[in-house]
Amino acid sequence: MYAVIETGGKQYRVEVGTELEVELLDAEPGNTITLERVLLVADGADASIGQPIVSGAAVSAEVLRRDRGEKTISFKYRPKARSRVKKGHRQELMILRISDIVLGGKSAAKDAAKAEADAKTERQRLEEAAAAQAAKDAELAAKLAAATKKASTATKAKADTVADGDAKPAVKEATATKPKAAAKPASKDATKTTAKADAKPTAKASGATAAKAGDTTAAKKPAAKKPATKKDE
Repeated sequence: MYAVIETGGKQYRVEVGTELEVELLDAEPGNTITLERVLLVADGADASIGQPIVSGAAVSAEVLRRDRGEKTISFKYRPKARSRVKKGHRQELMILRISDIVLGGKSAAKDAAKAEADAKTERQRLEEAAAAQAAKDAELAAKLAAATKKASTATKAKADTVADGDAKPAVKEATATKPKAAAKPASKDATKTTAKADAKPTAKASGATAAKAGDTTAAKKPAAKKPATKKDE
């Protein structure tokens, strides 16, 4: 709902909550005044036009403060008469805030308060719905995170198992292909003892072989002829 009012010889289009500057009125800041010269009131598609004012319509406004407008310069000049007149002026103003528009028992302030309450209720409903949706999203995210963690753990355990299974045959194969370590050489004393032990039979065998060879040679060697003596002749 909006209205067109007249004050100070000027017309203003106002709604509930509108702040406007009007010429100075007989009121103090903080007071509430009623502007009765309402030229038009419109509510949606319905409009009431006054002739010149709308009967039964009134606009309430709260006086916020007093103010002064911008300075205007008035300069009068009369040629060939040496006349120069310069004046300055700042208009006294009053700042108003429209609090209500009433027509035929219908109040724009009440309608605005009701609309605001409905909007607040709707906003609260939307906030509650958003909070519930956020809680559901958080729960779903937690479930997905748990499932992902579980799948990751299972995959890691499987990978570790496969790695262990592949490593065991490799260890066996490496053990099988590993060359045997060469026998450590015996100590010097053991080597000497073994050499002596081997040398003794060899010496005996060599002596026996030599003796046998000597006998054979002696047997094969013809006996030496004795020199003939006179007796034998």
